[in-house]
Parts: sequence; structure tokens; C-alpha cells
Amino acid sequence: TVSVALSFGNAAPAVKKSRVFYGSLEEKERERLSSEAASSAASGSDAVKAGIEAGNINISSGETLEMEERVSERQQEALAAFERRRRARQITVSTDDAEVKAGLRALGEPITLFGEGPADRRERLRSVLSVVGPDALKKSRRDEERAKRSQDECQQTWYHEGSASLKDARLWLAKYSLPRAMRRLEAARAQRDVTEATRTIRQQELHKSLRNLNNFCSQIGDDRPISFCHFSADSKMLATASWSGLCKLWSVPDCNLIRTLRGHNTNVGAVVFRPQAGVSLDQSDVNLASCAADGSVKLWNLESDEPVADIEGHSERVSRVSWHPSGRFLGTTSYDRSWRLWDLEVQEEILHQEGHSKGVHDIHFHPDGSLAATGGLDSFGRVWDLRTGRCVVFLEGHLKEIYSLHFSPNGYHLATGSGDNTCKVWELRNRKCLYTVPAHQNLLSAVRFQPTDGHFLLTGAYDNTAKVWSHPGWTPLKTLAGHEGKVMGVDVSPDGKLIATCSYDRTFKLWLSE
Repeated sequence: TVSVALSFGNAAPAVKKSRVFYGSLEEKERERLSSEAASSAASGSDAVKAGIEAGNINISSGETLEMEERVSERQQEALAAFERRRRARQITVSTDDAEVKAGLRALGEPITLFGEGPADRRERLRSVLSVVGPDALKKSRRDEERAKRSQDECQQTWYHEGSASLKDARLWLAKYSLPRAMRRLEAARAQRDVTEATRTIRQQELHKSLRNLNNFCSQIGDDRPISFCHFSADSKMLATASWSGLCKLWSVPDCNLIRTLRGHNTNVGAVVFRPQAGVSLDQSDVNLASCAADGSVKLWNLESDEPVADIEGHSERVSRVSWHPSGRFLGTTSYDRSWRLWDLEVQEEILHQEGHSKGVHDIHFHPDGSLAATGGLDSFGRVWDLRTGRCVVFLEGHLKEIYSLHFSPNGYHLATGSGDNTCKVWELRNRKCLYTVPAHQNLLSAVRFQPTDGHFLLTGAYDNTAKVWSHPGWTPLKTLAGHEGKVMGVDVSPDGKLIATCSYDRTFKLWLSE
């Protein structure tokens, strides 16, 4: 504090000395005041006293006030910016633009800004690293590698020990399928020896007859939508499944009701004849299998309205059942993301196969009996080798769910119908999609190859139509229009003469070439 002496009256003014004082002037001021008081005791002291009393002069009694050194916020920011720039100059950043972008992405920054060039991007990465520290990039890369490693560990294949009955079944399937594959190849070689002209004439005759397909019979099948239809092996019976829980057997071609199978309490997904039903099987044997939305699977003979056996194991919806060509095994697909194989000889589940990430909707067995194809709500199809248990072909290409699969009798083509309105034909020999048929205006509910030679493909869809396509060539031969509701199932009779379609409009129709 600086005290200034004010003189009043005749007091001589203090002599100003040109000095620079550092620190407090209090002591000096006291000395000066005392000397002045001595020289002009009378008038000076009175003047000072009057000044003090008036409050114009303040003399401290020894207390001091320490002033904090407060640097303004602006100065602090400037210092921090200098420090950042200094750090940024020491950080080495890659000159490869791809690496710079990867670094920005790892730090959670946008990889490019509007109008930003590679040099600007590099400087931006450098400035970000100067704030978060150069180790942040290494840390994020370490985290990425760790996550990738754990993901790879999740994706690796693991094996469960199978039962003895599964091993026996695999051996039996190998012995069953290899001679059939040999016979199929011999027939293909014999077909190759037929002259081109003969083959062309046959194909033209087939196409002509398919173009003449007409609605031969229409029958109201139930009071709820009909979800599935299937011909018996002798082409003399047709089985239909309905959402009412009833399955019905109809005579073909006159469409008279033979029997109503009562046992399901909810929507029936499928009912299928055993491969030898009506040909070599006795009527009291198991001739049919059906499945429903409550997870129940039932087996039926041709003598009773009641099921002869129940297959228990599924807890969620079972959408499809399919018989192995031998008739010994039954495949079931469920919305619990798995499919199962049941051996009816030993009367147990021998395989519970996982592999799909969502519900499995359909299954079909290869004509040789060696492979099974499954497809479902994850939009991927898988072909499994039943003799080894491996997934041998992964079918990737559909944009939506796969609702139907069917092997061609030639053994190397597989058709899949999907919710993306297309049917894809896959070449199993090189594991690629051979052709995409832009088939319908709505999702495909069913695909079927001609069972005798595979010379045509039948598709049914939710646009109320079924269509016939040539194979190979994939040209549309005939549109089977007539249903008032979505077509939910199609089938071709084993002799290749009749086509059946069933619909949401509660009817099924038979189509015959005139």
C-alpha cells in the first residue's frame, strides 16, 4: 500500500526523488512522515492528523494482503494450444491415406469431412492424437484384434460325440446311397448316348403338353386354408393338410374324400406320404407323417383316423417333415433353429443338427439318400452330407427367408424358393448359383422339380399363381392361375402327369395336360 502525504497551508511540499521502489513503501513512508513531523511539528502534524481524520490518508497497522498470481483463462488456453502443437509435431502419422482413415475410424472420428483432402485428413488425425494421446490408436487396435480373435474362436467348428446308433445309421446310409448314385450315373450316361435330335423332339413334346395344362379338378378341401399337399408313390392318392388341424386323403383323379386324419389341435404345416406308400407298404404300416405349429409330429397308417405314434422332442413350431428315400428315416425342421433326423427302425432321434442362426423352415433329401438340404429364416441354405455329418455346401444369395427346397432327379441341381420373390437353381458340383428365376410378384411358398426326369420346375407363390418353367433354359411355359388366395403348396405326381396346388382359399386344384 502506498501512503501519500497531503500538505495543507504553508507546509513545504515533499521533495520528489526519481527512484523506483520495489515491494512495500510503508517503512519509507513512516520515516518520511516522522522527519516531516519533526521539521514542521506544529503545522504539519495538524495537517496530517486532519487528513487522517478526514479519511484521505490511510496508514496500515502492519497487515499485508498477498495477491494471487492469476493467469487469465485466455492465457491458459494459448499455453495449452502451444503444448498441443508441440506434441503434434512429435507424433508420426502414416502418409498412407487408407491407414489414416483406418486410424480415424478406430478413434471414432469421421473418416472424411466435406472438401477434405488426404493432407488435411492426416493433420486432423495428428491433432486428434495430440489430444487423446498417441497410445489411444494402439489401444483401439489391440481391442479390435482381441474382439476379432474372440469372434474367430466363436466361429470355429466343434464336435459332439455321437451315439452308436448314429454311427450305425451313417454306415447304413453310405451303403444305401452309393449303389443308387452308381445307378443314377449309369442312367445319365445312357441318356447322353441318345442323339441330340431325339432329345430335342422329346423336349418339344413335353413343352407342348405343359403349355396345354388346364384345371382338371377343383375341390374345397376344408373350412380353413390348406397349407400342404402331397401325392402318394402310386399317384392314386393326395394328402392335404389344413390350418384346422385336420389332414385329409383324397382319391386321384376324381377327388373323393377317402379318410380324415384327426389328431392335431392347431395349424398343420405338412403331411407327407412315405416313399413306398401305396406300392409295397402294407396299409397297417406307417404310411404318412405330419407336423404342426405346436411342435407335434404324428405318424399315420391307411387304416385308422387316429395317429399310430407321436414323435416327441420339438418344443417350438415344426414347419416341415420329409421322408428319406429309403423310408427308414424322417427329417423334421423346427423354429428352434435346428432340424432332426429320426430313425423309425430303432424308434429314436439319432441326430439333432444345429447350424442355422434362425428357424429352419424346409428340408429335402437327395434322391440318392446321401444328402439333406435345409433352408430357413436366416436366408441361407445348407446341404448336409448324412454319411459324415458335415455341411458340404453353403447356399448364400437369397435376400430373404428360404421357404422351400427341392433336389432335381439329376442329382446335381437344387432349387430354392424364397421370400425375395425369386427361385434360385444351384449347381452342386461347383457350389454356385446357376440361375435366378425372377418367378413371382410375391414370396415363393413351394418349388418342385418334375420327379421323373427333372425336365421342368414348378413354383407356387403368394401372388395366387403357380408357374411351370423349363429345365434347363428357365423359360416360363405355363401360369396356373385360378386360385383366389395365395398358393401355399404344390406337388407333381410321381408319374409326372398331374400337378396339384393348394391354397389359402381353402381349395386344392388338379391340373392335367389335355
